[in-house]
Amino acid sequence: MQNLNLDFSKSLVIDTEKMDWIDSPAKGVMRKPLARAEEERGHATSIVRYEAGAKFNRHLHPLGEEIFVLSGVFSDENGDYGAGSYIRNPSGTGHAPFSKQGCILFVKLHQFANKDDKQFVLNSNCDEWQGEKGAQQRLQLHQYGNEQVMLLKAVSGDVISIPEHTGGEEIVILSGELKDELGDYPTGTWLRRPNSHELTAVVDSLIWLKIGHFNA
Repeated sequence: MQNLNLDFSKSLVIDTEKMDWIDSPAKGVMRKPLARAEEERGHATSIVRYEAGAKFNRHLHPLGEEIFVLSGVFSDENGDYGAGSYIRNPSGTGHAPFSKQGCILFVKLHQFANKDDKQFVLNSNCDEWQGEKGAQQRLQLHQYGNEQVMLLKAVSGDVISIPEHTGGEEIVILSGELKDELGDYPTGTWLRRPNSHELTAVVDSLIWLKIGHFNA
């Protein structure tokens, strides 16, 4: 596969629900590549699906692995991670992942900032959200330097409240629908922008948001 969507100066909008699944080197593991380097172990952002019983051989994470579990249960030798789990495995770590019942993941590889070496798992189904129910709420998942990763719950009709930043932004619409002057973006849409961009929630929505990482 040739280099894909690695010009970070360009805006991208991809409806991942309309993409076909592509085989990975592991049997029963499929993916939808959103951005990736040509080599198998380089920079990659993908939607990944494990069929029930599928597994990967143990491997290391050069420049890190970042995972958000979209559905099902993802596992490795350290534990089981249900939908809503956020996992960071920095450079130097490794594991042998699998899924007994099957799962779908949003995965970013080979993209950690230098010295960002904190390994952890966070369950987003917790009570640590900031903001009142019935209004926009925010759950901080990670921060290192200019880079921030968070979940946002947006209320229908509201402009998405994205913190001030430089270094680009990346959004996955986990549920609901967003819009701007160019169109509407349903559940499953992946957006990448070089600069801040105003979006409005068409209905109550949940989004995964990463900002400030293009120049981390």
